[in-house]
Amino acid sequence: MSKKRIMLGDQIRQAVDASGLSRYAICKALDLNEGGFSRFMSGDKGLTLANLEAVADLLDLHIVAGGNPRNVAPAAKPGRKPKGAVKQ
Repeated sequence: MSKKRIMLGDQIRQAVDASGLSRYAICKALDLNEGGFSRFMSGDKGLTLANLEAVADLLDLHIVAGGNPRNVAPAAKPGRKPKGAVKQ
C-alpha cells in the first residue's frame, strides 16, 4: 500500500494553521495581499516562490525539493542549532 504524498502547498497550509499566527498577522508581517493569501489557504491559488520562501522563513521552515518531509528538521536561524534535527 503506497502512502499519499503531501504536496508542498498543503504542508505550508498545515504549518500556517499550526503556527498560532493569524492569517492577517502573516500578511501584515510579510506585506502579502490578504485576498491572495486567503485563496492560497483555501487551495484555490498558489503563491510565488518568493512568497513561499517568506512564509517558510517567518514560520522557521526549511523547504527541500524532492526531500522526504518526515526527515527534514526546521531551518535554524544563524547561530542557533536546528530544532528537532534528525541524526544521520
